[in-house]
Amino acid sequence: MSKKVAYLGPEGTFTEVAAKAVLPDSERHPYTTIPACMEAAAEGSVDIAVVPLENAIEGSVNMTLDYLIHKHELPIIAEITVPIEQHLLVHPENENDWDAITDIYSHPQAIAQCHEFIQREFPQAEIHYTNSTSSAAKELAENPECKAAAIANLLAAETYELTPVRENIHDYDNNHTRFVLLSHTERTPQVEENQKNKTTMVITLPSDFSGALHQVLSAFSWRKLNLTKIESRPMKTGIGNYFFVIDVEKEMDDVLLPGVIAEVEALGCGVRILGSYPCLLPTEIGKMIKKPVPK
Repeated sequence: MSKKVAYLGPEGTFTEVAAKAVLPDSERHPYTTIPACMEAAAEGSVDIAVVPLENAIEGSVNMTLDYLIHKHELPIIAEITVPIEQHLLVHPENENDWDAITDIYSHPQAIAQCHEFIQREFPQAEIHYTNSTSSAAKELAENPECKAAAIANLLAAETYELTPVRENIHDYDNNHTRFVLLSHTERTPQVEENQKNKTTMVITLPSDFSGALHQVLSAFSWRKLNLTKIESRPMKTGIGNYFFVIDVEKEMDDVLLPGVIAEVEALGCGVRILGSYPCLLPTEIGKMIKKPVPK
């Protein structure tokens, strides 16, 4: 039986690219928001939720982090990193005079990632923010009379039969997004290769312990455990109250990470594991976002 997978929709998003690459035989269901995806997995409506966690240019997706920490206890079972390549798409009816567009539709992060291109080529264009890049593409497909363009990927172009008139319009070449798979019931999907393993934990510091963060980091340092990320997030209990989200380049074991947890808890810190998981590298993902668009 194929797995039911929730992803941030509609069809043609980078999140669908990630879901399709890791779970090609799954029954995929688009949801309009990240919280809706996570809620579906938490309630058991789907087996797995695929949501964005971090972008190389714009940083963490705070909504995902906040819902993981404050709303749901959904373990991270895997991550996949997808290269983000943004293109300017128009309806085929506007293909010949695309440089006369007056409106641009896309997700806020995609708009930010293409800021220099927009300012250089369409400084007077009105910007319209959408829930996802593919919903912007869908908007164009449904309104061919509009002199508008969407910023989205080639999967969205193919899905909604749009024409890419300018490719790779993003400001930075090394733009990638980390997506995580969340599930109460499923194990890590089998793929051809994984690059490394991570454990993500949330650490809350005691309010009356000077130098607590230094000692927490020391617990990892003297065990020679590499931290790939450390980020503070508000606890939502008052100004100045923060916890730390830490990614450790190590799978959960019987010695090192339990030793860290015991040492940190002895300092009076709170520790919660969000997941211990592989970082997946499906070989087909490049083909999915680079394949030619049918004319």
